[in-house]
Amino acid sequence: MTEIIFEVREAEEGGFFARALGYSIFTQGEDWEDLRQMVKDAVACHFEHEAERPKVIRLHYVRDEVLAA
Repeated sequence: MTEIIFEVREAEEGGFFARALGYSIFTQGEDWEDLRQMVKDAVACHFEHEAERPKVIRLHYVRDEVLAA
């Protein structure tokens, strides 16, 4: 595997929440930099052997916005 993608959303209580697409990896961070480090740590924990780890981690930020019609 060369890449893993995380969907990132703002958490209701503040900060960010991230979940990997296709894997049971979930994490959160207080701010963007904290989230980046937490995602790296979560991937390292999930893929114990370095040879199995993805080479690229993609963070896809999703923002929902509701507008009145």
